[in-house]
Amino acid sequence: MPPRASKRKATASQNSTSVTSADDSPTDKTKTKKTDRLDILFDSYANCSSGIIDPEGIEALCSDINVEHTDVRILMFAWKLKAQRQGYFTRDEWRCGMKALKVDSLSKLKKGLPELEKEVNTPGNFQDFYSYAFRYCLTEEKQKTVDIESVCELLNLVLGSQFQCKVDLLIEYLKIQSDYKAINLDQWMGFLRFCKEISFPDLENYDADLAWPLILDNFVDWMKEKRS
Repeated sequence: MPPRASKRKATASQNSTSVTSADDSPTDKTKTKKTDRLDILFDSYANCSSGIIDPEGIEALCSDINVEHTDVRILMFAWKLKAQRQGYFTRDEWRCGMKALKVDSLSKLKKGLPELEKEVNTPGNFQDFYSYAFRYCLTEEKQKTVDIESVCELLNLVLGSQFQCKVDLLIEYLKIQSDYKAINLDQWMGFLRFCKEISFPDLENYDADLAWPLILDNFVDWMKEKRS
């Protein structure tokens, strides 16, 4: 499916040939052409008023590459772009991310998603991606926490495929407990550590003295009561 018609007015890069000096090297020309292609693709999804890709544009992009906008790979794509605002991509973020992915077309982007998944799931990158997923949900200035409902959805999205049993029970607990209405970054990172380090379902190596977030102490107590 081709990109949707742009909301933006045609730009100079779309309507005219770039003028380069005689001294420009072939490498410089190649870089310029690639940037032009990225800008044309960006403009086909960007909002004409704001000059950025907004949630509607992201949904159109997802449709064109046959990926649901709720798919974890779109969150991975945002991570690769280093997008700062949930649901929005700036031109600079788009350029840097697409160049890092070494893609400049929809077909290449679609083919590059499996490699992006592999990159994210390496031990060196996954913790950074996991932290980014939480920070990406901080949509208000000075916001430090994410509401429980959103955290549950995010846990399932980013950890469900690796730790489904732990995540299912953690989500069940988060939904029924009444002590916390929102989760902070320290608690969020504790969930990942718990999933990676604690034996399950016996929980034998869980030590409450090892500075776990209190919410996880409570979760472990709930699990033990549930078993008994």
